Amino acid sequence: MCIETKYIYLRSHPLFSELNEIQLAEISTLVKVHTAYRGESVDYGDGDFSKIYFVVKGKIKIAEANEMGEELIKDILTEGDFFGNLSLCDNASLDEYAEALTANSIVCGFKVSDFRKILQNNPMMALNYLNKVSGKLRKLENRHADLVFRDAKARLIRFIKNWALTDGSRIGNKIVLNNYLTHTDIAGCISTSRQSVNVLFNELRDSGMLYYNRKRIELNDSRVWN
Repeated sequence: MCIETKYIYLRSHPLFSELNEIQLAEISTLVKVHTAYRGESVDYGDGDFSKIYFVVKGKIKIAEANEMGEELIKDILTEGDFFGNLSLCDNASLDEYAEALTANSIVCGFKVSDFRKILQNNPMMALNYLNKVSGKLRKLENRHADLVFRDAKARLIRFIKNWALTDGSRIGNKIVLNNYLTHTDIAGCISTSRQSVNVLFNELRDSGMLYYNRKRIELNDSRVWN
């Protein structure tokens, strides 16, 4: 892929947006761009080939499987987010994996060793990166609190609210979501069963809070979901 295209992709990502043209052009020589189809895994690599990725298009699922093969979805990423070896340590051990949820998802990947050098040469970018990683940790803390203090229905409503906030489109008095998640995916996000998610969605639909099908979810009163 040509350097100009890599430059455009990196420029569109918020972590790189404040770099000047010369800095961004230099970084563009180090990045690898990958277009993933729906359901395709994105390899984190290991050791000297460990990687960090930046999402410029599409949706990415970050998940982990237990010993029985059950999937726990740790995060759903959209444009502007990042994943991979976030600790930037060459010997990091990662049990999680990434999978594209939408067709033609585009990610920009750096070797961790290269990305460390980029941060060393750009202190403000390093600070911005640290702030974003801290935000991810707070998100995990909130999720843990939800599992302790909220029942499955409250967790589902909170999940949908966050989904609407990051990925929803307001149309009149509704918020519309493109439904790229299965009930199994959502169950993995809120730590319950697919059957429970199905029952809870039906309850929310019957109460008039939302309408859903395989392609979209409509939140009927945007004031309720804000």
